[in-house]
Amino acid sequence: MAKMSVMYKLAILSDAAKYDASCASSGSTRRDSLKSGGIGSTEGSGICHAYAPDGRCISLLKILMTNFCIYDCVYCVNRSSSNVARARFTVEEVVSLTMSFYRRNYIEGLFLSSGIIRNSDHTMEEMVRIARKLRMEENFAGYIHLKTIPDASPKLIEEAGLFADRLSINIELPTDVALESFAPEKKPRDIRRSMGHLRLKIDEAKGEKGDRIKPPRFAPGGQSTQMIVGADGADDEAILTRSENLYGNYRLRRVYYSAFSPIPDSSSRLPLSKPPLMREHRLYQADWLMRFYGFEREEIVSGGEGGMLDLQIDPKLAWALKNRDRFPVDVNRAEREMLLRVPGLGTRSVDAIISTRRHRQLRLDDLARLSRSVAKFRPFVSALDWHPGGRLDDDKLRSRMTTSPLPRQLSLF
Repeated sequence: MAKMSVMYKLAILSDAAKYDASCASSGSTRRDSLKSGGIGSTEGSGICHAYAPDGRCISLLKILMTNFCIYDCVYCVNRSSSNVARARFTVEEVVSLTMSFYRRNYIEGLFLSSGIIRNSDHTMEEMVRIARKLRMEENFAGYIHLKTIPDASPKLIEEAGLFADRLSINIELPTDVALESFAPEKKPRDIRRSMGHLRLKIDEAKGEKGDRIKPPRFAPGGQSTQMIVGADGADDEAILTRSENLYGNYRLRRVYYSAFSPIPDSSSRLPLSKPPLMREHRLYQADWLMRFYGFEREEIVSGGEGGMLDLQIDPKLAWALKNRDRFPVDVNRAEREMLLRVPGLGTRSVDAIISTRRHRQLRLDDLARLSRSVAKFRPFVSALDWHPGGRLDDDKLRSRMTTSPLPRQLSLF
């Protein structure tokens, strides 16, 4: 068998990494400043974009260390029984690629995941070696996100946290029953145990306010996870219930939702088609409402039907339409918690409203300057010169606020 080039491996292992949603990615065409005469370049393979807590967009080299795997998870394209091209980077190749891309200003960091080779500890040890080599030998100060192996030795995961900015452990599926059915080699208790251990180590690293000696830096970006949506029969309520539990018990920074994508030679137990991408989008919106808007999971789900979120309208609007008795909200008097429940008003708009009304009474034109979603919030608020009157009782209010579906080509057969 001919030896693979590093760039050929990169093509395989960056493509294999696209199924991991724990780093928001976007594609790019290859551009070369040496040919075009411009400044800066992009590579076609392996570059993704993630967002830092302060809002900065960070370009990352997003790859698997290998897509060989001893596990046979039904939903995974890299499962042991899958007929896909395989490749494996050495530790030195990943380090060299990262530093080479970094020096060319292609990337600001590394997102590294891997299939399981030999066993969990061996795989985790190789990933830690990469992070250690980057930090200690190459003096790499960029962002590093490692996707850890749940049943690896706690000592290895602890060492990973000394070099990585963020660690993540995939919960994979919304329910334990589904995970045990589709991924029999993975144990839900091992995943939860690893998450709990990580939470303790992250909390320890924060130390106490009055500490004279600060603990060693440990995964300052916290931990995250990913759930696949639509591979099993779990409804949105089950998915959000699991997310609520993860945020509460393990203080995760982020739960990522990844719509299931049909894979070649898949099991008959998997759906033949992927779920609507809008479902993934609505789950992210619901997640945001739980984390930053003070909504309870039950309230969000009540806006839909049968445990599923409404795909036609966003979850905040869906809740408002089913709770019209709570509106209109007086923007000059209402508490922040209630203002956050008004469709079309985000956290920044609400903070601006509260700040402005300390000095004067707000009119509808003032609200229009603070938020662009005038058509959305107008039926739900009252201001100095505005009251919605009977608009809230209009039976056609929902249809007027529903985005029309895109035209679809009908099949001829």
